[in-house]
Amino acid sequence: MNGETMPRRVGYAAGAFDLFHIGHLNILKHAKSQCDHLIAGVVSDEMLRLTKGIDPVVPLAERLEIVRHISFVDEVHAETVPDKLDTWRELHFDVFFKGDDWRGTAKGLRLEREFAEVGVEVVYFPYTVSTSSTQLRAALAALTG
Repeated sequence: MNGETMPRRVGYAAGAFDLFHIGHLNILKHAKSQCDHLIAGVVSDEMLRLTKGIDPVVPLAERLEIVRHISFVDEVHAETVPDKLDTWRELHFDVFFKGDDWRGTAKGLRLEREFAEVGVEVVYFPYTVSTSSTQLRAALAALTG
């Protein structure tokens, strides 16, 4: 093709990925099926405290290592700022993937509006209801009670 490179579609899927489970795997797998290069954003311990008011069970360094070794993840990024637009300014992805538990919410609509202004598509995937980190955390708390 006369030396030209085809444009690639870069996707970004962010999450805590704490107590990694099938729901996390599903989001990353579906995300990779819709982009050429998948960046997984692993939310830092500090950001989890700030945004969700919880401490992760698994420290950031270990969560990064786990996600880095998933075959369909091309790159990992420690997410240390609360504003996804700031993350976009650093990484320049084309599509942002999120579980559909954000669809139609105030934060989801704001995200869609802000990303539309810079040409980023927001794609929602079905939220896996069979397993969640919240459920796993509650089960651990009951065991260690």
